[in-house]
Amino acid sequence: MGFNMRARLRAAGIEVTGYDRNADVTDVPDLAGLVAAVPAPRLVWVMVPSGDITDSVITELAGHMDAGDLIVDGGNSRFTEDQRHQAQLAEKSIGFMDVGVSGGVWGLKNGYGLMAGGSDEHVAWAMPILDVLRPEGDRADSFVHVGDVGAGHYAKMVHNGIEYGLMQAYAEGYELLSKKEIIKDLPGTFRAWQKGTVVRSWLLDLMVKALDEDPGLVSIDDFVEDSGEGRWTVEEAIASAVPAPAITAALFARFSSREDNSPAMRMVSALRHQFGGHATKPAGS
Repeated sequence: MGFNMRARLRAAGIEVTGYDRNADVTDVPDLAGLVAAVPAPRLVWVMVPSGDITDSVITELAGHMDAGDLIVDGGNSRFTEDQRHQAQLAEKSIGFMDVGVSGGVWGLKNGYGLMAGGSDEHVAWAMPILDVLRPEGDRADSFVHVGDVGAGHYAKMVHNGIEYGLMQAYAEGYELLSKKEIIKDLPGTFRAWQKGTVVRSWLLDLMVKALDEDPGLVSIDDFVEDSGEGRWTVEEAIASAVPAPAITAALFARFSSREDNSPAMRMVSALRHQFGGHATKPAGS
């Protein structure tokens, strides 16, 4: 996703220096070279997997950056990690903000939905970048300054939890229709729902696309991975005593996909691949 974001920014005339471990796409040899190449005060956007990798990148960047610089974590970090990173960087007077980013592999063309957490000052600094990354149109339709540090990733966590529930509902409907002999045109049924119905959505459009590419989803195994945000959403629901049965059931369905042969879970796997480019397991693997 970071590669596509760099391309979108450059297409809008914004100068971007990027570092990636892949020598074919990186602009500089390492993080030290990245910091040296960016004039101060620097805004460095981190777009790497959550957890230990994000920790190590932020720690290494902090060793090279100066007071008054700003680090933006645009990955899917847990909101509690944002608060720890803010405290870590504050010791060197380096700013920090978090941005939940949604849009997957389609963001380069369509733009990204953005949810920011941080101070007013830091969000204002980053706004020229945020305005290019989001879709055209009213800012409020695709960007929100949710609150303080951690709020952006908290909102993105809940967004992804909702995503789990939506995909599971579509997938269960797919399996139910697929089991009934009187249904003669299964892909056409979903296609006909794309306009005018109350269940129309971008996820439904991607479902139709997946069925166009593989009508029986025969090339996809029903194993569905979970990337963390669904679990965190359920944990937060428990901690806050908020009933979340749909999201919880969707998460548990992914666990069951690792044991059973399920057309519904093949559809969830196909949808994850369509919107986010997530890897699928070949059928029979």
